[in-house]
Amino acid sequence: MEASTNPISLRLATHADEPALHALIEASVRGLQRNDYTPDQINGALGTLLGLDTQLVADGTYFVAEAKAACARIMTGCGGWSYRKTLFGSDHAPVRENDFLDPATDAAKIRAFFIHPYWARRGIGTEILNACESAARAAGFSRFEMGATLTGVPLYLARGYHILERIEVPLSNGAALPIVRMAKSDPSPFPK
Repeated sequence: MEASTNPISLRLATHADEPALHALIEASVRGLQRNDYTPDQINGALGTLLGLDTQLVADGTYFVAEAKAACARIMTGCGGWSYRKTLFGSDHAPVRENDFLDPATDAAKIRAFFIHPYWARRGIGTEILNACESAARAAGFSRFEMGATLTGVPLYLARGYHILERIEVPLSNGAALPIVRMAKSDPSPFPK
């Protein structure tokens, strides 16, 4: 029998993962987003707009991607989805909307995707996105929406998302972070 060509596995994040998730997110932002954002934007957004939303962990909608290495598991990426109204941001984001979404009328929110720079461009983001969309579908959602970073836009365009609008989110240090609001609808299983 052939060994698996994909050494990555997904699981739901737990409270115990939070310190490692904070470190992964900072490494991802500083390593992968430096070509799309200035140092002032990165420093102003880390921990507020770009950071961990522990509500996703508590809700059981945040995934961790891991690679097996010798006797350990290495956290390679993370990302989630939400049935709450908050579109993007960490626990410390200035605007949070924790009200529940209605799957019949609202889009599930795709949230907080970060890949470790060493593991970038290996399909991990796509695997996490597929898991998020599948879980949201199972919860009754047929539409998805996100506030994507400039770095993430190419992945989401390739996975069928389209751009709704570009927004500039003010940061506490005076800079502003460009975010791209994107959406995707599942094709109807019934022909029209």
